[in-house]
Amino acid sequence: MNRRRIAVIGDRFMKPEAFVAVLAPLVGGEADLDSLELGWPDEPMRHGYVDGGLPGLKEYLGEPDAIVAFLDGAEILVNHLAPISGAMLERLPALKFIAVSRGGPVNIDLAACRRHGVAVVNAPGRNASAVAEFTIGAILAETRLIRAGHEALRRGVWRGDLYRADRTGSELSEMTVGLIGYSLIGTRVGKLLKPFGCRILVSDPYKSLDPADAADGVVQTGLDRLLAESDVVSLHARVTAETAGFLARAQFARMKPGAYFINTARGPMVDYEDLYQALKSRHLRGAMLETFWLEPPPPDAPLLQLDNVTLTPHIAGASTTTVKIAARMAAEEVRRYLAGEPPINPC
Repeated sequence: MNRRRIAVIGDRFMKPEAFVAVLAPLVGGEADLDSLELGWPDEPMRHGYVDGGLPGLKEYLGEPDAIVAFLDGAEILVNHLAPISGAMLERLPALKFIAVSRGGPVNIDLAACRRHGVAVVNAPGRNASAVAEFTIGAILAETRLIRAGHEALRRGVWRGDLYRADRTGSELSEMTVGLIGYSLIGTRVGKLLKPFGCRILVSDPYKSLDPADAADGVVQTGLDRLLAESDVVSLHARVTAETAGFLARAQFARMKPGAYFINTARGPMVDYEDLYQALKSRHLRGAMLETFWLEPPPPDAPLLQLDNVTLTPHIAGASTTTVKIAARMAAEEVRRYLAGEPPINPC
């Protein structure tokens, strides 16, 4: 009898051996495990929403022919960033199950998978803790002028003026923080913010406020009110047809003069030219940007030259804890598939 084959495609963050370490004890002698490592994050992923790319896919890495050759004969794929398109599925008749170790399986053509009878599961919330912690750090870096002081001192300039009353700002205990998006990351950011004593507003038309958050004084409201009343606006929504570019000139103009904007979510939801103008004019005092319209962004992009912006290269979810959580989630889904049990997180 032919043995079942499980193909593992990882990279230099989600290491293949991290998957194999948790898969091997679960599958035992039932299947053969083969692994492949791709070059991300040292090699940038493709962004289909910018450059077209493979039909139906957004963020991915890997050449289709090479991926198909590696997957030949595999029934199960445990995957992080490798693309699976409709055209590729035509060449992979044995493939029946894909476990994607990320929250948004945007490297997989889900419609094509349904047509070909390939089940897909994902790992929602795998990096929720990492991104939430990072967001708190981003808020503090901006509101407490950590970035401004750091950049000056690296140039040999002692910014004692940052202690002046007209340069410094208030503490979080006196601020209102608005969270756009109330899913796994947004809710965790809210919980981490509570000990600071800030007022918290939430805007999400598809989620209801958790009773515990309501009891703690968190307020759910519309986007316009959140923008108008928040000293810090932090984005935690998902990219959809509805949210693409939904934060633009009108929304930034509605924000309080001197407010801060934090984006640890995704770039396509923001009109970055309009954000640039809001920051350049000093209507917004500062921003912390973790994601961009194109990654990596052009090095000469004007937004990257502003002195009131903190920039990081899309690393909010990068932690070894995230790797362990994602690998365990994917391995459990494979175990359930092999045992004939229903998946936990079907797409």
